[in-house]
Amino acid sequence: MNFFKEKAVTSSDKTFFHLREEIVEGHISAGSKLSEVELSTKYEVSRAVVREAINRLEACNIVERKANVGARVVTLTSEGLLELYQIREALEGMAARLAAQNMPDAEINQLSSLLEGQQDEVKQRNVYYQEAGDLDFHYRIIVGSQNQQLITMLSNGIYHLARMYRVQLGMTGPRVTTAYDEHIHIVRAIANRDGELAEILMRRHIQYSKNNIAVKLSNMK
Repeated sequence: MNFFKEKAVTSSDKTFFHLREEIVEGHISAGSKLSEVELSTKYEVSRAVVREAINRLEACNIVERKANVGARVVTLTSEGLLELYQIREALEGMAARLAAQNMPDAEINQLSSLLEGQQDEVKQRNVYYQEAGDLDFHYRIIVGSQNQQLITMLSNGIYHLARMYRVQLGMTGPRVTTAYDEHIHIVRAIANRDGELAEILMRRHIQYSKNNIAVKLSNMK
């Protein structure tokens, strides 16, 4: 199931989705303290609703609680980047290999069309923004693996934390054109049903992305 298509049924859902987006996009800065009072006023909901949303964000690994401090947005660090991208490299490499085996031709064609539609923005503006879910190249391949355990680990476990690094530090600048071209080659390998090559290319792509973000984090110190 594509959890990004879940509808916000309750006020808690809506608050959770809005708050998650603001954190991932960087509108609420990494490391910021989350005040239940301020957020309840901002979203016009009760503190109990905000508290539930924060608990769900903690489960997404983008919010943490510390004694005598309360809830804060996680900080983006070089150490955290390394650990996260080591996991991504291994698991998303596996997802690419499995996608080459299991992804239906129709979904591969849709992924190719998605990339074609993003080409002008990448080549002309040096921006490669991808919304969460079906408009996200990486998410499409994760789902295309058709391995439910892997999908759960990557989607529910680390997806939004990975997006924080990608959106805030990895979707603009000279690297985006190269990253886009790497996506094209990965899809081509998947379309050719070459799982070994798809995994190699995905692992290499994530390594390069990690190195690019690491430089940006270093320059922020």
